[in-house]
Amino acid sequence: LPPAVFPLSCAVQNYSWGKVGLESEVAKLVATSDPLVQIQPDQPYAELWMGAHPRGDAVIRDNRIPQKTLGQWIADNPACLGAKVKDAFQGRLPFLFKVLSVNTALSIQAHPNKELAAKLHTQFPEHYPDDNHKPEMAIALTPFEGLCGFRPVEEIVSFLQTVPELRALIGEVAAEQLERSGSDDPRGVSAALRVCFTRLMKSEKKFFVDQLNMLVKRISQEAAEGKDTSGSNGDLLLRLHSQYPGDIGCFTIYFLNLVRLEPGEAMFLGANEPHAYLQGDCVECMACSDNTVRAGLTPKFIDVLTLCEMLNYTPAPSSSKIFPATQSQLDPSVYLYDPPVPDFAIMRIEIPASIKLYLVSAVDSASILLVIQGTAVGTSTAAASEMTLRRGSVLFISANESISLHLASPDGMLLFRACCLL
Repeated sequence: LPPAVFPLSCAVQNYSWGKVGLESEVAKLVATSDPLVQIQPDQPYAELWMGAHPRGDAVIRDNRIPQKTLGQWIADNPACLGAKVKDAFQGRLPFLFKVLSVNTALSIQAHPNKELAAKLHTQFPEHYPDDNHKPEMAIALTPFEGLCGFRPVEEIVSFLQTVPELRALIGEVAAEQLERSGSDDPRGVSAALRVCFTRLMKSEKKFFVDQLNMLVKRISQEAAEGKDTSGSNGDLLLRLHSQYPGDIGCFTIYFLNLVRLEPGEAMFLGANEPHAYLQGDCVECMACSDNTVRAGLTPKFIDVLTLCEMLNYTPAPSSSKIFPATQSQLDPSVYLYDPPVPDFAIMRIEIPASIKLYLVSAVDSASILLVIQGTAVGTSTAAASEMTLRRGSVLFISANESISLHLASPDGMLLFRACCLL
């Protein structure tokens, strides 16, 4: 039988927002997993793609396997996905697993649900390359910050009252409508929020640039005088404005929650949830799609109308955006992040130093395993030979196969495993 467990060499994406050189977790993982790779000190290393996506198909590092890439191998051996996954997802790996290293903000964006994705793909295939939804989950590796979902209305109203430039862009009528909307009428609140946000995003370029410049000048002066600018979210405003001067996205900080994740904490982004990652390193898993509707903090194609139409305008506190992991009853080393979509789940595996032999157990789905910390020798009846696992190693594990890890490191190991639990 051909090996069903094998190491991968994964694609790096050098997007401009990525951390540079060995500041980047992506670069560090690549450098330790493959000593032959030269890390360029002035190059951004933004994303590591672990999967079979056509724009970054992982290369198989096992010369006994005739197929060069994971995508080719799965196409020739679809049973490796597991019977249920193979049937549910038409013989394709349903997820893309990533590491992100974020230095400057990513665009304000949301991902469409399946229905909207199909429509956008039909109408504008050059901007929306497939017809799939793209829920995603991020788990922090280092302290991680992002904007996610609409803030509680009282926070937005408070900014409307302390940031006159914001109020000017939205207009008095819309601002008062939001101020009057009561918590007893959630549909009224959402409607008022939609009007306010749409007014902001569709405001005239010259007008919003003038207002933004006034705001930035005022906040800079207040900060220089040692005043507290937190009532105007001053620190974040100045940071985003320095990254994307004159960009409408700078004003979205008054509408969207700032979510801070500590290592191991996660956020789940369902369809139509507005978000933008700001800084830090994370592992991310998503349904296999490239559909992104953008509207600011980006030089890319922006589609403000579609974004404002599709968003979920339900206000909620930032604490509600943190997605909990549940510790496995069967194996206390495993913490499962199981989002409310069928396409993927992630396991965080923390093997303590006291354990010298650990079994990565079989699941009824193909999975991808990433080593963040520690070293081990891996053996499997489904592997051609023993595999050395170290920081940055990535393994493909076919459905119903397990791996024994013989730990070599004194401090235990930290692994992440993406799979599909139907």
